[in-house]
Amino acid sequence: MQRWLKFVKYLRDFGWEPVVYTPANPEMPVEDPSLEKDIPTGIEMLKTPVWEPYDLYKKFVGRKKEDKINSAFLSEGKKSGITEKLSVWIRGNFFIPDARMFWIKPSVKFLSDYLLNNKTDAIASTGPPHSMHLIASKLKKKFPLPWLADFRDPWTNIDYYHDLMLTRWADKRHHLLEKMVIEKADAVVTVGKTMKDEFVKKLTKSNAQKFHVITNGYDESDISGNSDEPDKKFSIAHIGSLVKTRNPGILWKALAELIIEIPELKNHLEIKLVGKVDFSVSESIKKHKLINFIQKTEYIEHGRIIGVMKQSQVLLLLLNNTPNAKGILTGKLFEYLAAKRPVLCIGPEDGETAAILAETGAGECVNFNDMIRLKKIIAEYFRKFQNKELSVSSSRIEKYSRRNLTMQLAGILNHITMNSS
Repeated sequence: MQRWLKFVKYLRDFGWEPVVYTPANPEMPVEDPSLEKDIPTGIEMLKTPVWEPYDLYKKFVGRKKEDKINSAFLSEGKKSGITEKLSVWIRGNFFIPDARMFWIKPSVKFLSDYLLNNKTDAIASTGPPHSMHLIASKLKKKFPLPWLADFRDPWTNIDYYHDLMLTRWADKRHHLLEKMVIEKADAVVTVGKTMKDEFVKKLTKSNAQKFHVITNGYDESDISGNSDEPDKKFSIAHIGSLVKTRNPGILWKALAELIIEIPELKNHLEIKLVGKVDFSVSESIKKHKLINFIQKTEYIEHGRIIGVMKQSQVLLLLLNNTPNAKGILTGKLFEYLAAKRPVLCIGPEDGETAAILAETGAGECVNFNDMIRLKKIIAEYFRKFQNKELSVSSSRIEKYSRRNLTMQLAGILNHITMNSS
Protein backbone atom coordinates (compact mmCIF):
# COMPACT_ATOMS: atom_id res chain seq x y z
CA MET A 1 0.00 0.00 0.00
CA GLN A 2 2.76 2.46 0.91
CA ARG A 3 4.48 1.95 -2.44
CA TRP A 4 1.59 3.33 -4.43
CA LEU A 5 0.54 5.83 -1.80
CA LYS A 6 3.96 7.43 -2.26
CA PHE A 7 3.80 7.21 -6.06
CA VAL A 8 0.45 9.00 -5.95
CA LYS A 9 1.92 11.58 -3.57
CA TYR A 10 4.68 12.58 -6.01
CA LEU A 11 3.33 11.80 -9.52
CA ARG A 12 2.01 15.34 -10.00
CA ASP A 13 5.59 16.62 -9.70
CA PHE A 14 6.36 14.77 -12.94
CA GLY A 15 3.35 15.70 -15.03
CA TRP A 16 0.96 12.85 -14.20
CA GLU A 17 -2.44 13.16 -12.51
CA PRO A 18 -3.32 9.86 -10.79
CA VAL A 19 -6.85 8.54 -10.47
CA VAL A 20 -7.04 5.85 -7.78
CA TYR A 21 -9.41 2.87 -7.96
CA THR A 22 -9.72 0.84 -4.77
CA PRO A 23 -12.30 -1.28 -2.89
CA ALA A 24 -14.80 0.51 -0.70
CA ASN A 25 -14.95 -2.23 1.95
CA PRO A 26 -11.81 -4.42 1.86
CA GLU A 27 -10.74 -6.93 4.51
CA MET A 28 -7.36 -5.68 5.75
CA PRO A 29 -4.92 -7.07 8.34
CA VAL A 30 -4.30 -3.59 9.76
CA GLU A 31 -5.36 0.01 9.10
CA ASP A 32 -3.18 3.09 9.59
CA PRO A 33 -5.08 6.41 9.44
CA SER A 34 -1.82 8.32 10.01
CA LEU A 35 -0.90 7.69 6.35
CA GLU A 36 -3.91 9.67 5.10
CA LYS A 37 -1.79 12.82 5.32
CA ASP A 38 0.12 11.61 2.25
CA ILE A 39 -2.96 11.62 0.00
CA PRO A 40 -2.65 14.74 -2.19
CA THR A 41 -5.46 17.26 -2.09
CA GLY A 42 -8.03 16.82 -4.82
CA ILE A 43 -7.01 13.34 -5.95
CA GLU A 44 -9.91 11.54 -7.67
CA MET A 45 -10.75 8.37 -5.75
CA LEU A 46 -12.98 5.73 -7.32
CA LYS A 47 -14.40 3.07 -5.02
CA THR A 48 -16.76 0.14 -5.48
CA PRO A 49 -17.77 -2.63 -3.05
CA VAL A 50 -15.86 -5.89 -3.12
CA TRP A 51 -17.15 -9.27 -1.98
CA GLU A 52 -14.51 -11.39 -0.30
CA PRO A 53 -15.01 -14.87 1.17
CA TYR A 54 -13.41 -14.02 4.52
CA ASP A 55 -16.66 -14.09 6.54
CA LEU A 56 -17.24 -17.64 5.32
CA TYR A 57 -13.64 -18.52 6.13
CA LYS A 58 -13.93 -17.15 9.68
CA LYS A 59 -17.14 -19.10 10.28
CA PHE A 60 -15.55 -22.25 8.85
CA VAL A 61 -12.49 -22.14 11.12
CA GLY A 62 -14.39 -20.93 14.19
CA ARG A 63 -13.13 -17.35 14.36
CA LYS A 64 -15.06 -14.21 15.27
CA LYS A 65 -16.41 -11.99 12.49
CA GLU A 66 -14.39 -9.01 13.76
CA ASP A 67 -11.09 -10.95 13.75
CA LYS A 68 -8.51 -9.67 11.29
CA ILE A 69 -7.04 -11.97 8.66
CA ASN A 70 -3.25 -12.16 8.91
CA SER A 71 -1.15 -12.22 5.77
CA ALA A 72 1.36 -14.88 4.64
CA PHE A 73 -0.15 -17.68 6.78
CA LEU A 74 0.87 -16.04 10.07
CA SER A 75 -0.74 -17.81 13.04
CA GLU A 76 -0.41 -16.12 16.42
CA GLY A 77 -2.21 -18.37 18.85
CA LYS A 78 -1.66 -21.98 17.88
CA LYS A 79 -0.54 -24.37 15.19
CA SER A 80 -2.85 -24.64 12.18
CA GLY A 81 -5.57 -27.24 12.56
CA ILE A 82 -7.26 -29.42 9.94
CA THR A 83 -9.93 -26.80 9.17
CA GLU A 84 -7.24 -24.14 8.59
CA LYS A 85 -5.36 -26.45 6.24
CA LEU A 86 -8.54 -27.34 4.36
CA SER A 87 -9.41 -23.68 3.96
CA VAL A 88 -5.93 -23.00 2.54
CA TRP A 89 -6.41 -25.82 0.03
CA ILE A 90 -9.78 -24.37 -1.00
CA ARG A 91 -8.29 -20.87 -1.31
CA GLY A 92 -5.40 -22.08 -3.45
CA ASN A 93 -7.42 -24.28 -5.81
CA PHE A 94 -10.73 -22.46 -6.16
CA PHE A 95 -9.88 -18.78 -5.68
CA ILE A 96 -7.52 -18.12 -8.58
CA PRO A 97 -5.51 -15.98 -8.58
CA ASP A 98 -6.71 -14.91 -5.11
CA ALA A 99 -9.70 -14.17 -2.91
CA ARG A 100 -10.29 -10.83 -4.69
CA MET A 101 -11.25 -12.62 -7.92
CA PHE A 102 -14.92 -11.71 -7.41
CA TRP A 103 -14.05 -8.03 -7.82
CA ILE A 104 -12.72 -8.52 -11.37
CA LYS A 105 -15.98 -8.60 -13.35
CA PRO A 106 -17.77 -5.69 -11.58
CA SER A 107 -14.56 -3.62 -11.68
CA VAL A 108 -14.17 -4.09 -15.43
CA LYS A 109 -17.77 -2.95 -15.95
CA PHE A 110 -17.41 0.06 -13.66
CA LEU A 111 -14.05 1.16 -15.09
CA SER A 112 -15.18 0.63 -18.67
CA ASP A 113 -17.99 3.13 -18.08
CA TYR A 114 -15.48 5.51 -16.49
CA LEU A 115 -12.98 5.25 -19.35
CA LEU A 116 -15.69 5.90 -21.93
CA ASN A 117 -16.48 9.21 -20.26
CA ASN A 118 -13.08 10.38 -18.96
CA LYS A 119 -9.89 11.03 -20.89
CA THR A 120 -7.21 8.67 -19.61
CA ASP A 121 -3.64 8.22 -20.87
CA ALA A 122 -2.52 4.98 -19.21
CA ILE A 123 -3.54 2.17 -16.85
CA ALA A 124 -1.38 0.95 -13.96
CA SER A 125 -2.13 -2.13 -11.88
CA THR A 126 -0.25 -3.33 -8.81
CA GLY A 127 -0.25 -6.73 -7.16
CA PRO A 128 -0.59 -8.82 -5.17
CA PRO A 129 -3.49 -9.32 -5.11
CA HIS A 130 -2.94 -10.31 -8.74
CA SER A 131 -6.66 -10.03 -9.48
CA MET A 132 -5.82 -6.34 -10.00
CA HIS A 133 -3.67 -7.29 -12.99
CA LEU A 134 -6.54 -9.31 -14.44
CA ILE A 135 -8.82 -6.27 -14.20
CA ALA A 136 -6.23 -4.24 -16.09
CA SER A 137 -5.73 -6.95 -18.71
CA LYS A 138 -9.44 -7.02 -19.53
CA LEU A 139 -9.52 -3.23 -19.79
CA LYS A 140 -6.51 -3.40 -22.08
CA LYS A 141 -8.50 -5.61 -24.46
CA LYS A 142 -11.33 -3.09 -24.62
CA PHE A 143 -9.40 0.19 -24.75
CA PRO A 144 -6.25 1.20 -26.69
CA LEU A 145 -4.42 2.35 -23.57
CA PRO A 146 -0.85 1.51 -22.51
CA TRP A 147 -0.72 -0.69 -19.43
CA LEU A 148 1.93 -0.81 -16.70
CA ALA A 149 1.84 -3.89 -14.43
CA ASP A 150 3.68 -3.43 -11.13
CA PHE A 151 4.69 -6.45 -9.04
CA ARG A 152 5.38 -5.68 -5.39
CA ASP A 153 5.88 -9.41 -4.78
CA PRO A 154 6.32 -12.40 -7.08
CA TRP A 155 3.33 -14.42 -8.27
CA THR A 156 4.21 -18.11 -8.67
CA ASN A 157 7.58 -17.64 -6.98
CA ILE A 158 6.31 -15.96 -3.82
CA ASP A 159 7.65 -17.58 -0.65
CA TYR A 160 4.31 -19.14 0.41
CA TYR A 161 3.21 -20.33 -3.06
CA HIS A 162 3.83 -24.01 -2.28
CA ASP A 163 1.91 -23.67 1.00
CA LEU A 164 -1.25 -23.22 -1.07
CA MET A 165 -1.30 -27.00 -1.72
CA LEU A 166 -2.18 -26.50 -5.38
CA THR A 167 -3.41 -29.24 -7.65
CA ARG A 168 -1.61 -29.64 -10.97
CA TRP A 169 -4.51 -27.85 -12.70
CA ALA A 170 -4.46 -24.89 -10.30
CA ASP A 171 -0.67 -24.55 -10.52
CA LYS A 172 -0.90 -24.51 -14.33
CA ARG A 173 -3.68 -21.91 -14.17
CA HIS A 174 -1.58 -19.60 -11.98
CA HIS A 175 1.39 -19.90 -14.34
CA LEU A 176 -0.75 -19.25 -17.42
CA LEU A 177 -2.32 -16.12 -15.89
CA GLU A 178 1.07 -14.85 -14.74
CA LYS A 179 2.55 -15.33 -18.21
CA MET A 180 -0.45 -13.63 -19.83
CA VAL A 181 -0.05 -10.55 -17.64
CA ILE A 182 3.67 -10.05 -18.23
CA GLU A 183 3.19 -10.76 -21.95
CA LYS A 184 0.28 -8.37 -22.54
CA ALA A 185 1.42 -5.47 -20.35
CA ASP A 186 3.29 -2.67 -22.15
CA ALA A 187 5.63 -2.31 -19.18
CA VAL A 188 6.34 -4.65 -16.28
CA VAL A 189 7.84 -3.18 -13.11
CA THR A 190 9.31 -5.25 -10.27
CA VAL A 191 10.87 -4.29 -6.95
CA GLY A 192 14.09 -6.21 -7.62
CA LYS A 193 16.39 -7.51 -10.34
CA THR A 194 15.90 -11.19 -9.47
CA MET A 195 12.15 -10.98 -10.02
CA LYS A 196 12.67 -9.04 -13.24
CA ASP A 197 15.09 -11.67 -14.60
CA GLU A 198 12.68 -14.48 -13.68
CA PHE A 199 9.87 -12.78 -15.60
CA VAL A 200 12.06 -12.21 -18.66
CA LYS A 201 12.88 -15.94 -18.76
CA LYS A 202 9.19 -16.88 -18.68
CA LEU A 203 8.61 -15.42 -22.16
CA THR A 204 9.97 -17.30 -25.16
CA LYS A 205 9.94 -14.13 -27.26
CA SER A 206 10.73 -11.65 -24.54
CA ASN A 207 11.07 -7.93 -25.09
CA ALA A 208 13.49 -7.34 -22.22
CA GLN A 209 13.22 -3.58 -22.73
CA LYS A 210 9.74 -3.51 -21.25
CA PHE A 211 10.86 -4.97 -17.92
CA HIS A 212 12.00 -2.45 -15.29
CA VAL A 213 13.14 -2.40 -11.68
CA ILE A 214 11.84 0.25 -9.29
CA THR A 215 12.69 -0.72 -5.74
CA ASN A 216 10.74 0.29 -2.68
CA GLY A 217 12.11 3.27 -0.83
CA TYR A 218 11.86 5.82 1.95
CA ASP A 219 10.11 9.17 2.12
CA GLU A 220 12.31 11.98 3.38
CA SER A 221 9.28 13.68 4.93
CA ASP A 222 8.69 10.57 7.10
CA ILE A 223 12.26 10.57 8.39
CA SER A 224 12.46 14.21 9.44
CA GLY A 225 10.84 15.19 12.70
CA ASN A 226 11.45 11.90 14.50
CA SER A 227 13.84 11.73 17.44
CA ASP A 228 17.21 10.18 16.67
CA GLU A 229 18.37 9.82 20.28
CA PRO A 230 19.36 6.13 20.59
CA ASP A 231 17.89 3.87 23.27
CA LYS A 232 19.79 3.53 26.56
CA LYS A 233 19.51 -0.25 26.26
CA PHE A 234 21.27 -2.39 23.64
CA SER A 235 18.04 -2.68 21.67
CA ILE A 236 17.67 -4.97 18.68
CA ALA A 237 14.43 -4.09 16.86
CA HIS A 238 12.45 -5.98 14.24
CA ILE A 239 9.70 -4.01 12.52
CA GLY A 240 6.93 -5.91 10.73
CA SER A 241 5.29 -9.32 10.79
CA LEU A 242 7.39 -12.25 11.94
CA VAL A 243 6.04 -15.22 10.01
CA LYS A 244 7.19 -18.81 10.37
CA THR A 245 9.67 -18.67 7.47
CA ARG A 246 11.36 -15.63 9.04
CA ASN A 247 11.82 -17.24 12.43
CA PRO A 248 15.54 -16.70 13.15
CA GLY A 249 16.31 -19.76 15.27
CA ILE A 250 20.01 -19.05 14.74
CA LEU A 251 19.61 -15.58 16.28
CA TRP A 252 17.77 -16.77 19.39
CA LYS A 253 20.44 -19.43 19.93
CA ALA A 254 23.25 -16.90 19.36
CA LEU A 255 21.79 -14.43 21.86
CA ALA A 256 21.23 -17.17 24.46
CA GLU A 257 24.89 -18.20 24.18
CA LEU A 258 26.21 -14.62 24.16
CA ILE A 259 24.33 -13.79 27.37
CA ILE A 260 26.41 -16.49 29.05
CA GLU A 261 29.66 -15.64 27.28
CA ILE A 262 29.33 -11.86 27.82
CA PRO A 263 27.66 -11.53 31.24
CA GLU A 264 27.14 -7.74 31.00
CA LEU A 265 24.97 -8.23 27.89
CA LYS A 266 22.24 -9.62 30.13
CA ASN A 267 21.82 -6.21 31.82
CA HIS A 268 21.60 -4.26 28.57
CA LEU A 269 19.84 -6.47 26.00
CA GLU A 270 16.36 -5.56 24.79
CA ILE A 271 14.64 -7.24 21.82
CA LYS A 272 11.88 -5.10 20.35
CA LEU A 273 9.32 -6.88 18.16
CA VAL A 274 6.91 -4.45 16.50
CA GLY A 275 4.20 -6.27 14.58
CA LYS A 276 2.44 -9.62 14.66
CA VAL A 277 4.49 -12.63 15.72
CA ASP A 278 3.83 -16.19 14.59
CA PHE A 279 3.25 -18.92 17.16
CA SER A 280 6.43 -20.73 16.04
CA VAL A 281 8.53 -17.62 16.73
CA SER A 282 7.10 -17.21 20.23
CA GLU A 283 7.83 -20.87 20.97
CA SER A 284 11.40 -20.49 19.73
CA ILE A 285 11.96 -17.45 21.97
CA LYS A 286 10.64 -19.38 24.98
CA LYS A 287 12.83 -22.36 24.13
CA HIS A 288 15.97 -20.19 24.32
CA LYS A 289 14.79 -18.47 27.52
CA LEU A 290 14.75 -14.98 26.02
CA ILE A 291 11.19 -14.06 26.96
CA ASN A 292 12.36 -11.58 29.64
CA PHE A 293 14.27 -9.59 27.03
CA ILE A 294 11.30 -9.22 24.67
CA GLN A 295 9.37 -5.98 24.31
CA LYS A 296 6.45 -6.79 22.01
CA THR A 297 4.18 -4.21 20.42
CA GLU A 298 1.59 -5.46 17.95
CA TYR A 299 0.82 -2.17 16.25
CA ILE A 300 2.43 1.27 15.95
CA GLU A 301 1.29 3.75 13.30
CA HIS A 302 3.76 4.41 10.52
CA GLY A 303 4.64 7.94 11.61
CA ARG A 304 5.85 6.65 14.97
CA ILE A 305 7.51 3.53 13.53
CA ILE A 306 10.23 5.69 11.98
CA GLY A 307 11.00 7.04 15.45
CA VAL A 308 11.36 3.49 16.78
CA MET A 309 13.81 2.72 13.98
CA LYS A 310 15.93 5.80 14.61
CA GLN A 311 16.07 5.14 18.35
CA SER A 312 16.96 1.45 18.17
CA GLN A 313 20.60 0.49 18.54
CA VAL A 314 20.39 -2.28 15.90
CA LEU A 315 17.72 -2.87 13.24
CA LEU A 316 16.96 -6.52 12.57
CA LEU A 317 16.11 -7.53 9.00
CA LEU A 318 14.92 -11.13 8.64
CA LEU A 319 14.48 -12.62 5.17
CA ASN A 320 12.25 -15.62 4.56
CA ASN A 321 14.28 -18.83 4.56
CA THR A 322 12.71 -19.95 1.30
CA PRO A 323 14.02 -20.79 -2.21
CA ASN A 324 13.40 -17.21 -3.43
CA ALA A 325 15.37 -15.60 -0.57
CA LYS A 326 18.09 -14.12 -2.80
CA GLY A 327 15.56 -11.91 -4.55
CA ILE A 328 13.68 -10.68 -1.47
CA LEU A 329 13.81 -6.91 -0.97
CA THR A 330 11.49 -5.98 1.88
CA GLY A 331 9.98 -2.50 1.97
CA LYS A 332 11.36 -1.79 5.42
CA LEU A 333 14.96 -2.23 4.23
CA PHE A 334 14.92 1.22 2.69
CA GLU A 335 13.44 2.92 5.74
CA TYR A 336 16.09 1.12 7.79
CA LEU A 337 18.71 2.72 5.52
CA ALA A 338 17.20 6.16 6.06
CA ALA A 339 17.02 5.66 9.84
CA LYS A 340 20.83 5.36 9.78
CA ARG A 341 21.13 2.73 12.47
CA PRO A 342 23.18 -0.47 11.98
CA VAL A 343 21.23 -3.15 10.12
CA LEU A 344 21.72 -6.82 10.97
CA CYS A 345 20.25 -8.99 8.22
CA ILE A 346 19.86 -12.77 8.31
CA GLY A 347 19.61 -14.02 4.74
CA PRO A 348 21.70 -14.97 1.69
CA GLU A 349 25.07 -13.20 1.61
CA ASP A 350 24.86 -13.22 -2.20
CA GLY A 351 21.31 -11.84 -2.37
CA GLU A 352 19.95 -8.45 -3.42
CA THR A 353 19.47 -7.24 0.16
CA ALA A 354 23.07 -8.07 1.06
CA ALA A 355 24.29 -6.18 -2.02
CA ILE A 356 22.40 -3.02 -1.02
CA LEU A 357 23.69 -3.20 2.57
CA ALA A 358 27.24 -3.51 1.24
CA GLU A 359 26.75 -0.70 -1.28
CA THR A 360 25.43 1.73 1.31
CA GLY A 361 27.57 0.61 4.26
CA ALA A 362 24.39 0.31 6.32
CA GLY A 363 25.04 -3.03 8.00
CA GLU A 364 25.86 -6.71 7.75
CA CYS A 365 24.18 -9.74 6.19
CA VAL A 366 24.72 -13.19 7.71
CA ASN A 367 23.78 -16.49 6.07
CA PHE A 368 20.93 -18.47 7.65
CA ASN A 369 23.32 -21.00 9.23
CA ASP A 370 26.46 -18.95 9.97
CA MET A 371 26.35 -18.98 13.77
CA ILE A 372 30.04 -18.08 14.24
CA ARG A 373 29.85 -14.90 12.15
CA LEU A 374 26.49 -13.88 13.63
CA LYS A 375 27.81 -14.07 17.19
CA LYS A 376 30.94 -12.17 16.19
CA ILE A 377 28.91 -9.31 14.67
CA ILE A 378 26.54 -9.04 17.65
CA ALA A 379 29.45 -9.06 20.08
CA GLU A 380 31.17 -6.31 18.08
CA TYR A 381 27.98 -4.23 17.95
CA PHE A 382 27.64 -4.62 21.72
CA ARG A 383 31.26 -3.58 22.27
CA LYS A 384 30.70 -0.45 20.19
CA PHE A 385 27.46 0.22 22.08
CA GLN A 386 29.32 0.13 25.38
CA ASN A 387 31.88 2.58 24.00
CA LYS A 388 29.15 4.81 22.50
CA GLU A 389 30.58 4.14 19.03
CA LEU A 390 27.71 2.18 17.45
CA SER A 391 26.77 3.95 14.22
CA VAL A 392 26.75 3.59 10.41
CA SER A 393 27.05 5.98 7.49
CA SER A 394 24.22 4.67 5.26
CA SER A 395 25.66 6.58 2.31
CA ARG A 396 24.42 6.77 -1.30
CA ILE A 397 20.81 6.14 -0.35
CA GLU A 398 19.28 9.17 -2.12
CA LYS A 399 18.32 7.12 -5.19
CA TYR A 400 15.92 5.19 -2.97
CA SER A 401 13.90 8.27 -1.98
CA ARG A 402 10.23 7.93 -2.87
CA ARG A 403 10.35 11.10 -4.99
CA ASN A 404 13.26 9.84 -7.10
CA LEU A 405 11.57 6.46 -7.52
CA THR A 406 8.38 8.19 -8.67
CA MET A 407 10.42 10.06 -11.26
CA GLN A 408 11.49 6.67 -12.64
CA LEU A 409 7.85 5.53 -12.75
CA ALA A 410 6.82 8.70 -14.60
CA GLY A 411 9.59 8.10 -17.12
CA ILE A 412 8.24 4.61 -17.88
CA LEU A 413 4.69 5.97 -18.22
CA ASN A 414 5.97 8.67 -20.59
CA HIS A 415 7.70 6.04 -22.69
CA ILE A 416 4.79 3.63 -23.08
CA THR A 417 2.38 6.50 -23.72
CA MET A 418 4.57 7.91 -26.52
CA ASN A 419 4.95 4.48 -28.08
CA SER A 420 1.20 3.87 -28.11
CA SER A 421 0.26 7.20 -29.68
